[in-house]
Amino acid sequence: MKIALVRHGKTEMNAKGIIQGRSNNPLNDEGRKECYELKKKLSKKHFDVCYMSPLIRTVETAMILIGDKTYTIRDDRLLERNMGALEGSNWEEYDPIKYWDVEKDSTEKDVESVSSIYKRCEDFLKYIIKKHPKGNILIVTHAALLRVLRKILLKKEIKGNLYDLKIGNCYYEEFEVNEKELFH
Repeated sequence: MKIALVRHGKTEMNAKGIIQGRSNNPLNDEGRKECYELKKKLSKKHFDVCYMSPLIRTVETAMILIGDKTYTIRDDRLLERNMGALEGSNWEEYDPIKYWDVEKDSTEKDVESVSSIYKRCEDFLKYIIKKHPKGNILIVTHAALLRVLRKILLKKEIKGNLYDLKIGNCYYEEFEVNEKELFH
């Protein structure tokens, strides 16, 4: 099975350095351009199904990338991290060391814990692996989910601080997945 991960294109809130969380914002012109550039790179790829967060920025990204040539499914498990009271704040108010520390598992200011994100990601991956064991799956979601999905797909232990990778807009990465190796 193959799984491809994509982060949505840029939005105005991304451009302004504002924490979006689950705010439902469309792509800006730069974000659409990023998506069309990625679409060119993916033009020879075939996906059996595309799972995406139901937020407009991910739906719009998926539609640009695959149009109507692939079956699409919106899945709430792929929603962005709930940023609680930080949503709408400037990124300078956010402490990634605190909020991505697995041992602390902070929910301060009602920010969704790392353990909650991990449970959503693990549940989602187990579901799609069972449903599409030989599939070629595209997942369009958000940076927080991608950090955790990558760790699981790379079979890396979820420990320490997960804010170790910059995941830019329209990030793309593919994984070969063996269910028996991934969830033992």
